Amino acid sequence: MKKLKNEKELVKKAIALGVEYGEKRGAVEFEATDSANDKLEYIYRLLVHDKLITAIPEIEISQKAIRHRLAIWASKQNNGVQPLLDAVLGT
Repeated sequence: MKKLKNEKELVKKAIALGVEYGEKRGAVEFEATDSANDKLEYIYRLLVHDKLITAIPEIEISQKAIRHRLAIWASKQNNGVQPLLDAVLGT
């Protein structure tokens, strides 16, 4: 797994988009005290459940792998979360 050039910024973007997506979808309500690692894991599992990203094999799951996968996902999100919600919720 090759680290992305701006992976740290993409992870921050992934958290922001993932939190917005999860809350607008009604699946979760994040608290200010939730750690970044907890948010990333929940966002990852929600996106896998909604079939928006492919799952990492269970034996290979780690914080580093989750961060990398979500950074790649965030790099492809240009239109915000509304198109994702529309696709998942069928609206």
